[in-house]
Amino acid sequence: MASHALTVGFDLDMTLIDSRPGIKAAYLALSAETGAVIDADLVVSRLGPPPEDELANWFPAAEVAAVADRYREIYPAYGIAPTFALPGARESLDAIRELGGRTMVVTAKHEPNAKLHLTHLGIEPDVLVGGLWAEAKAEALREHGAGVYVGDHTGDVRGARAAGALSVGVTTGPCDAEELRSAGADVILSSLTEFPAWLATYVA
Repeated sequence: MASHALTVGFDLDMTLIDSRPGIKAAYLALSAETGAVIDADLVVSRLGPPPEDELANWFPAAEVAAVADRYREIYPAYGIAPTFALPGARESLDAIRELGGRTMVVTAKHEPNAKLHLTHLGIEPDVLVGGLWAEAKAEALREHGAGVYVGDHTGDVRGARAAGALSVGVTTGPCDAEELRSAGADVILSSLTEFPAWLATYVA
C-alpha cells in the first residue's frame, strides 16, 4: 500500500471522544424543558444512532422530529465542554499523518456540533462529514477513498462494509468485541491506544 493512498475514517462519539457527560447533560436539559421523562443514563449507554432513533423512545412519533431539532439547537450549550478525547485519539490521527495519509471523521452527529467538539479538543481531521449513520456512512467513505473505517458500533461496521473498507472495531462504546465481530469487523482493538501499532503493521 502506498502511503499517499492511505485514508482512514473514524466515527466520533465513543470512538474519538467520550461524549457521554455532555450528551447526558443535554438530555437532562431537554427533559427539564419539555417535561418528558428521559432516562439519560440509559441514553448514554447506547450511543451511536441519530437522536431521532433515541427520542422515539421518549416522545410521541409526531413530536420526534421537532424535539430532535431542539436537541441539536441546545446541544452546544451543554454537550461540548464536558466531553473529552478518548485515549489514543490524537495519537492515532498523528500516526496516519506521519505515514503521509489523510484522516476523516464520519459521524451521525449533527455536523456543526461535531465540528464544535473537534475544535474544542484540538482534533483536526482532514475531512468531517456529519449526519450519516450505518450504511449511509459508506457514501462519504467512498467519496473520499477511505480504505479503513474505525468505529465502536455495529452500525460503523456496516458502514465500513458497505463502502468496501476494512472495518476496525474499538470496544470503547456500547458494543463488545463479540458484537463487533459478529457484525463483520475485520479487526478488534480494545481502544485507540492500540491503533498506531496496528496501523504500522497494516501498512507494512
